[in-house]
Amino acid sequence: MDQALKTRWPMTEQDQRISEAIARDEFRLRSFIRRRVPDRSDAEDILQDVFYELVEAYRMMKPVEQVTAWLFRVARNRIIDLFRRKQREAARMEPDSHTEDSDAQSLEELLPAPNAGPDSAYARKVLLEELNLALDELPPEQRDVFVAHELMGYSFKQLSEEYGVGVSTLISRKHYAVKHLRERLGDIYEEFRDR
Repeated sequence: MDQALKTRWPMTEQDQRISEAIARDEFRLRSFIRRRVPDRSDAEDILQDVFYELVEAYRMMKPVEQVTAWLFRVARNRIIDLFRRKQREAARMEPDSHTEDSDAQSLEELLPAPNAGPDSAYARKVLLEELNLALDELPPEQRDVFVAHELMGYSFKQLSEEYGVGVSTLISRKHYAVKHLRERLGDIYEEFRDR
């Protein structure tokens, strides 16, 4: 039956490229997203959004040259969008909440504004890419806690219930993640801040 359908309605070259890209990159892309997004349904939503954008790019006659790199870039952007949305939701839910460190700033406050000109946009892009690379260097337990707590706004109590690990263990994991990220990103942050 599949052969009959293919004969009656042959796929266009464009459809064929999209199908091949999805078949080739779906597993790696899903793994990439799941390492950064602890909630399985959020991760699946992002994966579907990425593939939808691929189809839309081809529909709008904007063929993608390096499909795999493009898919991962779009996935990274969707993950960052999710982090921002979760931060805004957490801020609305707890407007008077304070962290243990009164000098702590959100990631959004530390990054250059995206609409402050080309230099700021470039600095922001480089810093986010370096952050992603530094997060990839962390052990999975540290990365997951850092991303979920710091970027997505989950409380340690929520994470403790989800992972079945004590709050003190989660705090320790985040501490080591922050220490690594400060060491790894300190120089590049200072370089861009002094410009």
